[in-house]
Amino acid sequence: MSDSDYVLNQVREAFKEAFEVDPQMVTLDTSASDIPGWDSVGHLSLASSLEQAFGISLDVDELIEMENVREIVRIVSAKIGKNV
Repeated sequence: MSDSDYVLNQVREAFKEAFEVDPQMVTLDTSASDIPGWDSVGHLSLASSLEQAFGISLDVDELIEMENVREIVRIVSAKIGKNV
């Protein structure tokens, strides 16, 4: 499994926890308009799930940049030192 696959799989699990969605429906192209409940409050729930899953802390700028799964994977990968 590549680093990006690992990160994406963990991100999918965070989406499952935050939004109760099927993790397999979450792709790199998934954005807020694709996920019911991904609003400002849902975004904070997702951020909390990501922080717990990866043992990281996300700052405000990173939260703002997290507009789709591709950006989430990029940000998380940078935080944990994985090359994607």
